Amino acid sequence: MVDSPGPGLPVTLSILMPVFNEEATLATAVKRVLDVEYPCDIELVIVNDGSTDGTVGVLDTLVDARINRVEHPVNRGKGAAIRTAAAAASGSYVIMCDADLEYAPEEIPALLKPVLDGETDVVYGNRTFGSHSAFSFWYVMGNKLVTTAANVLFNSYLGDLETCFKLMPLALYRDLDIRSPGFGMEAEITGKLLKRGIRPFEVPITYRARNREEGKKMTWRDGVEALWILARLRIGR
Repeated sequence: MVDSPGPGLPVTLSILMPVFNEEATLATAVKRVLDVEYPCDIELVIVNDGSTDGTVGVLDTLVDARINRVEHPVNRGKGAAIRTAAAAASGSYVIMCDADLEYAPEEIPALLKPVLDGETDVVYGNRTFGSHSAFSFWYVMGNKLVTTAANVLFNSYLGDLETCFKLMPLALYRDLDIRSPGFGMEAEITGKLLKRGIRPFEVPITYRARNREEGKKMTWRDGVEALWILARLRIGR
């Protein structure tokens, strides 16, 4: 089983940022990621996933030695963008971070702490939903349904399957061989971890959901796909 890079080796972190039509938030998101005081060296791998708005123009203005930019000529989906980012990453650990400002990059060091303390190798950010952190009742219920399904199928007790903040060794992520091209990648990652007996360590994080007008992209179809992926992984070899 692939796990940590090895005892005594320094931790380096690759932050994987898939971007599709995020002209309005991208510059702020990147600045916030790079301004964080991390306890280790980092790189930011940005994959422009075939954006059709002004995202490319914004990317052209971002100059920092820690940025590694990759282009998809056409939109292929979040899962495909993360797969490309992981292939280009050079850190010993990776974490996903969207460019939509729903998550606070300032909290990434809190997810690193259990790793640096030697408690675990896989850490999830666990969102607490409230009136200011969810754009609809059905979005929250869908998230809870998918997470509950994973817990029932794999006899686990996970709080937030769909969280974007998933931190793990790069070698482990690559070994999981995530194939879902879209948002189904969240369920596939978690299902494959749980099937291996890997229980993510959870750290509470803050969250601010966008609404449809602000660019929220997930729909109920993504929830149905997540349930199918979990069931398939549970009964498959």
